[in-house]
Amino acid sequence: MSMNNPPNVFLDPNANRFQVNIINESQDNTETSQEEVGSDPPHYEETSFTDEAHNRLRISYRPGKRELYDNFLQNGEKTEASLHPYDTHTKMYYLQTFGHNTVDPVPKIDYYRNTGSVSGNKLNRPSLLEIHEQLAKNIVVSTGSVERVANGEGTAGDETTDSKEEESKTGFVKFGWVKGVLVRCMLNIWGVMLFIRLSWIVGQAGIGLGVIIILLATMVTSITGLSTSAIATNGFVRGGGAYYLISRSLGPEFGGSIGLIFAFANAVAVAMYVVGFAETVVELLKESDTLMVDESNDIRIIGTITVVCLLGISVAGMEWEAKAQVILLIVLLIAIANFFIGTVIPVNNEKKARGFFNYQASIFAENFGPDFRSGEGFFSVFAIFFPAATGILAGANISGDLKDPQSAIPKGTMLAIVITTIAYIAVAICAASCVVRDATGNINDTVVPGMSCNGSACSLGYDFSRCASQPCDYGLMNNFQVMSMVSGFGPLITAGIFSATLSSALASLVSAPKVFQALCKDNVYKGLHFFAKGYGKNNEPIRGYVLTFVIAMAFILIAELNTIAPIISNFFLASYALINFSCFHASYAKSPGWRPAFRYYNMWVSLFGALLCCGVMFVINWWAALITYAIEFFLYIYVTYKKPEVNWGSSTQALYYVNALDSALALTTVEDHVKNFRPQCIALTGAPMIRPALLDITHAFTKNNGLCICCEVYMGPRKLCVKEMNSGMAKKQAWLTKNKRKAFYAAVAADSFRDGVKSLLQASGLGRMKPNTLVIGFKKDWRSATATQVENYVGIIHDAFDFELGMIIVRISQGFDISQVLQVQEELEKLEQERLALEATIKENDFEEGKRGICGFFRKAGTLSISRHETKKESTINTMQSMHVGEFNQKLLEASTQFKKKQGKGTIDIWWLFDDGGLTILIPYILTLRKKWKNCKLRIFTGGKVNRIEEEKLVMASLLSKFRIKFADINIICDINVKPNKESWKFFEEMIEPYRLHESCKDITTAEKLKRETPWKITDAELEAFKEKSYRQVRLNELLQEHSRAANLIVLSLPVARKGVVSDYLYMAWLEILSKNLPPTLMVRGNHKNVLTFYS
Repeated sequence: MSMNNPPNVFLDPNANRFQVNIINESQDNTETSQEEVGSDPPHYEETSFTDEAHNRLRISYRPGKRELYDNFLQNGEKTEASLHPYDTHTKMYYLQTFGHNTVDPVPKIDYYRNTGSVSGNKLNRPSLLEIHEQLAKNIVVSTGSVERVANGEGTAGDETTDSKEEESKTGFVKFGWVKGVLVRCMLNIWGVMLFIRLSWIVGQAGIGLGVIIILLATMVTSITGLSTSAIATNGFVRGGGAYYLISRSLGPEFGGSIGLIFAFANAVAVAMYVVGFAETVVELLKESDTLMVDESNDIRIIGTITVVCLLGISVAGMEWEAKAQVILLIVLLIAIANFFIGTVIPVNNEKKARGFFNYQASIFAENFGPDFRSGEGFFSVFAIFFPAATGILAGANISGDLKDPQSAIPKGTMLAIVITTIAYIAVAICAASCVVRDATGNINDTVVPGMSCNGSACSLGYDFSRCASQPCDYGLMNNFQVMSMVSGFGPLITAGIFSATLSSALASLVSAPKVFQALCKDNVYKGLHFFAKGYGKNNEPIRGYVLTFVIAMAFILIAELNTIAPIISNFFLASYALINFSCFHASYAKSPGWRPAFRYYNMWVSLFGALLCCGVMFVINWWAALITYAIEFFLYIYVTYKKPEVNWGSSTQALYYVNALDSALALTTVEDHVKNFRPQCIALTGAPMIRPALLDITHAFTKNNGLCICCEVYMGPRKLCVKEMNSGMAKKQAWLTKNKRKAFYAAVAADSFRDGVKSLLQASGLGRMKPNTLVIGFKKDWRSATATQVENYVGIIHDAFDFELGMIIVRISQGFDISQVLQVQEELEKLEQERLALEATIKENDFEEGKRGICGFFRKAGTLSISRHETKKESTINTMQSMHVGEFNQKLLEASTQFKKKQGKGTIDIWWLFDDGGLTILIPYILTLRKKWKNCKLRIFTGGKVNRIEEEKLVMASLLSKFRIKFADINIICDINVKPNKESWKFFEEMIEPYRLHESCKDITTAEKLKRETPWKITDAELEAFKEKSYRQVRLNELLQEHSRAANLIVLSLPVARKGVVSDYLYMAWLEILSKNLPPTLMVRGNHKNVLTFYS
């Protein structure tokens, strides 16, 4: 096969950066390939970095094959956007990358998209398995397959193709940074405060402190803007604004709580702004004496009409709303310009009497310092001004409707903050430089020679001294219409007030449903999913608009906005605080995924901004701040309790990892001490749901106390094992979490069971959190198992002792494996689902039949067929249920849940026959600390001499009291070494009979041959050597039957078999006879290192 390219490929100036060659691996071109290899010297690919980098990928082809590849260049589509480098669904072909034919693709954004991405198709790169394994031979690239790949078909992105087509068909309206962010933010920040309250603020605080108040408010919003920009540029931003930014950074708990109150705040803000507009209109009606009913009801009527009109604009679509916003901004800018023009127009006597004298240095000097009156102070004035600086999230709230949110949000938000701040400062300084604080409005109040006159107006010919003793109606401190008076044309200021209120109301009316829709789509609050549905080409949240309208109408009709206003301001501030904290938290967590393109932020500045926001909340209104925190805390607890099934890679998750890593590293510096010993167990449960009882008993003494790892060993071909293991890992860990088992799941692929367990024993754990105890179930089927299986089982026990781990073997009468039960349950569930689906189909057909009248007659046959099918299914189900009743092992199911139940009053009998360091006594003691076992008393059994029973009791009692372990009774067993009765011994002999070699009955040659062929069998010599030990195991079972048959649990010392001396089958026989016909039994052997101490 030739690896060469035609020479004209390299000479073409339009060649793209990467060359793509389609290589046909069919047998047909073998001869041609050999000729080419023999005749042409190899060409070496060069990489072009020209300005043509965005051109179509150039595809080279062999002579005579052009028609095969013409499909790549059809319809003027870019191959680069649609070509998938590896088609795993049909035929294989290669891309030539960097001059080398390979299935390895070049880096491409489509490989990194989410599955549901609407910005482009997600493609699947070749898996590591496909690259690593041997390549399949004789794969032909057919014309059809090339066409499919060239057209973007047959790829992993198929699922998003429909959404892409729908997008191109309907044409989403997307806004740039000016129209989408800058205009909205400016309109939302410039509110009524600019026209009717700023003059009063600068009158109270003076120019100096007034500018500081504006800058302090700007500091809060600027820091929040920087944090918003950092978060918005750390990945693709979808719709939802503040909610989306906070939830994806801090997780659903914070995002869900703040998202709901932020959407509600925006909805109520609509009512606030509309009432502000209605009040202005009512004032005009009052001046012209044309009130409809009275002031309160007129505000309600005008407010209702206004909200309906704004709702109509919003529902008409974002495009109409954006056009309305632009018109309102133009009116607002004209009104502001009108004010500045008015300051330089020469004034008449009427305006002078009202305190307006154009720019005067004396007025500037007088108004520079503060003059707080009526109990006002710096912070109270700041609290009144601060809401005027909010609105910086107006652009971010429609992030889903922006062309490029990552670029638009930082540019638009920060520029809007700068422009509006300059405007606020300029208006404040200009107003305070032209207008005195107090004026009478009487043109006759001129300076009279010989009369005392105070104030800067005296030098300008007017005496307003009487304002110090009696209230006046004009001046910065008394007249809220200063801007209207100063302006060149007063009605334009009224138009500016209308524009400011309506634009803010419109922005809030759009923001609230958008944020609420994003919250509902994430299904954080399951009951609100109804509002997630969108309509039209822009996925408009019509249901959210209606809900916002209802909320706004309710508050307009209530008309108690003075009470609700501080809470709404605090809701916005809480959002700002969390955005700042999100930026700090993401930086502090040091996640590699935190890589914002916006670099002008600092984590500590963001933290300062969060604290500043919290402080400002209390400055504005302390009780409103407490209410805000209480609501947010309640919602946080609710979302945490519900645990929505989402994974957004939040910084909270990243910080969990960092904290866990730091704690694990810190733990490595702590030396082990016997007082801090805790059982850290590896439990060979396999899949945890298969042997729940084994997991339950292990979990009973490790929960909140030690490490528990449920382990599984996969055996077989490595490729299949690894695939199955990786696919089930998350599912099994999730099962543990769902069933509230504080345990980890680990699995290994190995050639044999014993090799897998060896790997787990050596490599499991981390630092000091390493297992020190192995827990396994008793091998109930050892007599029917193969010799290899028995050897592996006993070998695991030897390996555990070799690695100095404690050993616990658990035996229950019914065994642990309930896989058959689970399989039957799964089949029954499937059949039940099929039955329900059939019933639904029949109901649907009956409905259609009734609906269509006589036409349904012709569908009778189909319905009858379905009915017969249903009957057949039901009979199948009944058959399965009868099997279920007949064959299902109810005792096995009950046994699998026995350790989940409360044990009630009873005993845990501890047969502490050998000192293993104390593990045999520690395990049952920990069990008695659990709720399920707390009513069980400990009874101690140990060996002793007949003539020293009382002394032995006292010694044991003294030892346990020093260990501070409570016990109900101590029994000294004196006849452990007595021979068992004949029936018991006979049973033991019959049990081991199939596994005996009986070499003494055979000649030496035959005996040696049998030893070589069946080395696992029990020899006569071995049986004779360990006869006393065998007697002891049989005798112990008799004693256990006598003393502990009624115990809730038996814990006894595990006998140890010497490695290489005691055969596997003899050892298994010991364990079998020792624990036969008993209540649940734990055979325990520590590693003979102290786990108990009586020292303080």
